[in-house]
Amino acid sequence: MLVPSIFGEDLFDNFFEDFTRPARTTVSYNAPTATVMRTDVKETATGYELDIDLPGYKKENVQVELKDGCLNVSAKVEQNNDQKDENGKFIRRERYSGTCSRSFYVGEDVEKDEIKARFEDGILKLSVPKKDAEPKIEENRYIAIEG
Repeated sequence: MLVPSIFGEDLFDNFFEDFTRPARTTVSYNAPTATVMRTDVKETATGYELDIDLPGYKKENVQVELKDGCLNVSAKVEQNNDQKDENGKFIRRERYSGTCSRSFYVGEDVEKDEIKARFEDGILKLSVPKKDAEPKIEENRYIAIEG
């Protein structure tokens, strides 16, 4: 027996989707996919190197901000695929706009001038220095004994 199309591939798709496979996404034509902002983090002797995938995004639409120890990366895209025939009438008109963002905690001691950023071939490359946690000096809190 065939299952009606309102259920998708299987009657139980929605119920088991969280457990067995990643959620399906519906993507419009020419729109960036759900794979946007996949990040590789590599630890080096002096810090961390992050490679963030941003396919289809332009450098001027990517913003990196350091606030309260968090490195916030956001990007926006607007696409307009208007096609007209020889008479100037639209034969197809598709638009897409969207934003994505991601945050990484880098610590309160990291300064914005210490973070280096480059954007090349759809990949945002960030270099974040390591900061050694300053050890707390233990204070002896003796209580004076009278008498």
